[in-house]
Amino acid sequence: MDTVLGPLYTAVSWIIVQFHSLYGLVFDKNSGWAWGLSIVSLVVLIRICLIPLFVKQIKATRNMQALQPKMKAIQERYKSDKQRQSEEMMKLYKETGTNPLSSCLPILAQSPFFISLYQVLNHIAQGKTVGVIDKPLLDSAREAHIFGAPLSVKFLDSASKVESLHATLTDVRVVTVVMIVLMSLSQFYTQRQLMTKNVDLTVKTPFMQQQKMLMYVFPVMFAVFGINFPVGVLVYWLTTNVWTLGQQMFVIRRNPTPGSIAFQQRQERLRAKGKLKEDPEQVEARKAAEAARAGRQQPKRQSKAKRQVGGAQQPATGGGKKPAQEQQQKPEDAKPKQAGGSARSTKSGQRKGQQRPKHPTKK
Repeated sequence: MDTVLGPLYTAVSWIIVQFHSLYGLVFDKNSGWAWGLSIVSLVVLIRICLIPLFVKQIKATRNMQALQPKMKAIQERYKSDKQRQSEEMMKLYKETGTNPLSSCLPILAQSPFFISLYQVLNHIAQGKTVGVIDKPLLDSAREAHIFGAPLSVKFLDSASKVESLHATLTDVRVVTVVMIVLMSLSQFYTQRQLMTKNVDLTVKTPFMQQQKMLMYVFPVMFAVFGINFPVGVLVYWLTTNVWTLGQQMFVIRRNPTPGSIAFQQRQERLRAKGKLKEDPEQVEARKAAEAARAGRQQPKRQSKAKRQVGGAQQPATGGGKKPAQEQQQKPEDAKPKQAGGSARSTKSGQRKGQQRPKHPTKK
């Protein structure tokens, strides 16, 4: 691998040395700030060069979004035949010139630089010159510390190796664990933001399921592989994750995927500022949708006591329930009780009085 990537080792080491010379004018040349900021600047430079690939990635995502209705139709048509469904999906990608793996282009483009930086720092940890890093620069890089941890050591390195670089194993492991946790959280938030805000959730596709899986796989990968990487590589990885997060937040806010939550939020912001021009039909359709959503509000749930009171006040047509007129007579029936009589006796007297005319009829 050293033979194949040798020129890239030289390029990466040269870039780091140039930034180190620049930051050496401000900080101590042997300090972790000079070497650490050189690695961060390498990340920024690489990501700026990868912006065209990022733009291509956005276009590929838009093409995938435009194919969502057709992909959904294929899923519904061949939902019982997964193999035929996959074949039709691949056929659709080929006809439209869409590559679902285009979202991985920035990661694939970074891989050679990542491997080269890993090898450069690995050579420094072993005390070997690499690229344009000669013996004086090698000694300076080996002595550079970030928060007490040398750039060239790993989480699993022995205590004797760490102590030879004037550091403690506890400092190295604390710094390594903190960086791995930050890397995992930034990657998880980046994928979660993509899935919850910038994807049309009304249509489920294999691509969306793949992104959802990566949201949980990448943090685990960082935790597993991070303990085998030098601190300098963790600085590179954390910096590129933070860059990706900020870049994605900018794109989601300014150019979100149509049909996503972020797109609706952007439309509302433009509408509030008066910058969104809508056709009369679109305005009527939006108002009708809002009215429909307002009309679909669920009724408030009543307690059992309120339901019983409400049921007693409703007139009944049968089933042994008292008619409304009889319920309205209850306050009047209570008046004789206030005069000293009994409401119950008054009622019974009234009933007897109503039954008296019936006796002659029976005779």
